[in-house]
Amino acid sequence: MAKSDTAVPERPSISVTRLTIILAALTAFAPFATDMYLASFPMLAEDFRTDLGKVQLGLSLFFLGLALGQLVYGPLIDRFGRKLPLLAGIGLFIVTSLLIVFAPNIESFIVLRLLQAIGGCAGMIVSRAIISDLFEGQEAASILSLMMLVQGLGPILAPILGGYIVAAAGWQAVFLFIAAFATVCFLATRFGIAETLPTDQRQRASAMDILRTWAGLLARPGFIVPTLAGSFAFACMFAFISGSPFVYMELHGVSETLYGWLFGLNAIGMIIAAQLNRSLLVRFPAEQVTVVALGVLLVSGVALVFVAQTASLPVLIALLWVGLATVPMIGANSTALAMAASGRDRGSASAIIGVLQFGLASMISGLVGVFHNSTAWPMTGAILLCAAAAASIWIAGRKIFG
Repeated sequence: MAKSDTAVPERPSISVTRLTIILAALTAFAPFATDMYLASFPMLAEDFRTDLGKVQLGLSLFFLGLALGQLVYGPLIDRFGRKLPLLAGIGLFIVTSLLIVFAPNIESFIVLRLLQAIGGCAGMIVSRAIISDLFEGQEAASILSLMMLVQGLGPILAPILGGYIVAAAGWQAVFLFIAAFATVCFLATRFGIAETLPTDQRQRASAMDILRTWAGLLARPGFIVPTLAGSFAFACMFAFISGSPFVYMELHGVSETLYGWLFGLNAIGMIIAAQLNRSLLVRFPAEQVTVVALGVLLVSGVALVFVAQTASLPVLIALLWVGLATVPMIGANSTALAMAASGRDRGSASAIIGVLQFGLASMISGLVGVFHNSTAWPMTGAILLCAAAAASIWIAGRKIFG
């Protein structure tokens, strides 16, 4: 249920639907900044006179920036409230998006992408904290699922738009579009969202206090088990993001524009699954829904490894569609369960979730590149590895800690 006004005196008058749309747009910074330029990998390598490995390194370091940024924003939003750090992060994202357009070489491009990620991750961590400020329990999971439903439009539109923009105007135009989108989000946040953390609930913590808080959360089974399981499931999607440009465009000869449509097809599956998750949560506990979703993800991962080299493109697409559709279900439910176990340390909890999610995403996407061998196995193997880890952690955690 929604939290009472006594718990959050400054609860905004904005409707839940409007709030969800704004927060979903903020969390879409990462997919827009990632998915829109995937089709430009060959063009970037040619323009910067480098190889695809270095271009892919820019993607891995972007994910690393998303992880590192969580460490910064967690303490900030607990001390200074949600809105000011959020606006500062969006501002950094806008500036770096514009500077990327004028990057003279691949090294400066990579550094700016790292800074862009640190700015862009503000939307992800603050949105989770805002939802936790205002809602709890099953309703929090339902709102998170609705947010992922709206957010899912990003991965559908981004690769499609990106493919056409790259083909028509080059990769620089992609980042101009991203900067314009972020500017609209900045204005919507500035004038559409009120502060949700009252002054008397803010924490002036020292570095040692912060470390103690993080250590306490990491030692709390109710927090760390769903967080780790959700993070490994989340990494499955980034194994796909990192490996799919090669698998689709190089192995199967797909064009830049068709790649965008095929990538968007997976996002449609995620939207359908997110809506299904909301319906299931009305009848079943989040734990039960998550177990089934983890099972589907694991079975899909096994099938992908077995057919990676022999399957036709439609079979590969179908298996990826089914498996990756479970990621938002697992993500929404595991996040809601973890945040519910975090007590008053919601900002730090949100930061840890983000660090683990994107730290693993950076590592897995990097491994897909390192083990590149002109086959689909690095991508499909990484998906299976992460799916197995997610399911094992969930099952072991529930058996050991209940």
